[in-house]
Amino acid sequence: MPFSSSCSKVSMVLVVSLFVTSLMAMTASAGNFFQDIDVTFGDERAKILNGGQLLTLNLDKASGSGFKSKNEYLFGRIDMQIKLVSGNSAGTVTAYYLSSEGPTHDEIDFEFLGNLSGDPYTLHTNVFSQGKGNREQQFHLWFDPTKAFHTYSIVWNSQRIIFLVDNIPIRVFTNLETIGVPFPKNQPMRIYSSLWNADDWATRGGLVKTDWTKAPFTASYRNFQASTTSTNSLTEQSAWQTQGLDSEGRNRLRWVQQKFMVYNYCSDLKRFPQGLPVECRRSRF
Repeated sequence: MPFSSSCSKVSMVLVVSLFVTSLMAMTASAGNFFQDIDVTFGDERAKILNGGQLLTLNLDKASGSGFKSKNEYLFGRIDMQIKLVSGNSAGTVTAYYLSSEGPTHDEIDFEFLGNLSGDPYTLHTNVFSQGKGNREQQFHLWFDPTKAFHTYSIVWNSQRIIFLVDNIPIRVFTNLETIGVPFPKNQPMRIYSSLWNADDWATRGGLVKTDWTKAPFTASYRNFQASTTSTNSLTEQSAWQTQGLDSEGRNRLRWVQQKFMVYNYCSDLKRFPQGLPVECRRSRF
């Protein structure tokens, strides 16, 4: 056998082997809802399907439903693919967030506020530190979040929190403790999600109520991933640990905030007549 032919075959075997190994690693790292979450309320309204690869939350007139992660996390990257309630979702809220416990809890929020058919969802974000929030930013999305699964991610490290949708940054909350702004960094948090009725405020300030003839309402989840210091080897430096925004990321963030942001607490002078919060006056990239 010619030497070049032998090398070629060996190279092909190595490529195939690496591909299989990579595929096995990806499969092993994929989340399984049976292993990763506990149902918190709603009983049979929360369902784990497809061998733990799919989870659905349901809301009817009697109750909503929810879950939390079995594990707590102190910094990390959390990814979840979610398909939201379709059709007339007015009055419903699908919440997906990180939170610790207690009166001085920390929290990092995605909340999806339902709307009438044909109107966009409002994606509500907030950051709590030491029990204090009031840092809301809201967006309309550039796609219909009810037609397919989309990935909603939180990158949380000691420098900043980045909210991402399909890996596009929509918000950055920077650690500005040096100028007196509390930042969540000491309390481990669990992942929570719930689907519940909030028609007293969720849609147009409570003017549009939930249409229970459309129940049950369903939100679906898959491909949960949690990359944290506990899931990485001692020698592995994961990107999330120092992740910020490069020039492309900053451009994408500006695009989202200019075209799709519908509320920013840092622009609400009526809410803060004594002056905007100090972090609003600083770059948050």
